[in-house]
Amino acid sequence: CRAHRSAGGGSLVANVLRNGSVLLQWGPPRPAAGLRGFALNCSWDGTYTRFPCDSVELGAACRDYLLPEAHGSVRYRLCLQPRYAPPRPAPPAQCVEFRVEPAAMRDIVVAMTAVGGSICVMLVFICLLVAYITENLMSPALA
Repeated sequence: CRAHRSAGGGSLVANVLRNGSVLLQWGPPRPAAGLRGFALNCSWDGTYTRFPCDSVELGAACRDYLLPEAHGSVRYRLCLQPRYAPPRPAPPAQCVEFRVEPAAMRDIVVAMTAVGGSICVMLVFICLLVAYITENLMSPALA
């Protein structure tokens, strides 16, 4: 797993797992009195545009959240906003940015490279065999 911490010494940590899921963890906000819960907002950069994710409302006792299927090679930005009872203003959100490695694609590339290398070696052996047969076993043509 790879850990990415929010900027400014925040407590939000995104643990990017090898299977493409992301485990978000955070500590209790201070002050904790009047805390109603958390709002989790995210966005990710696609090839041509930026996509917003659905916002998630979490309870006050939550300290982690699992994002089960993150897209590979995409930059994510997840922001956690504590929600307090009114008259208290909401503190600034903690945000973390990260990119998910495309693990499955890396395995496919390694496998295809191994297969391609094997095919190249076999073609070299076939060419050498054809050259040997042509030079040594074929009788020369009569002129």
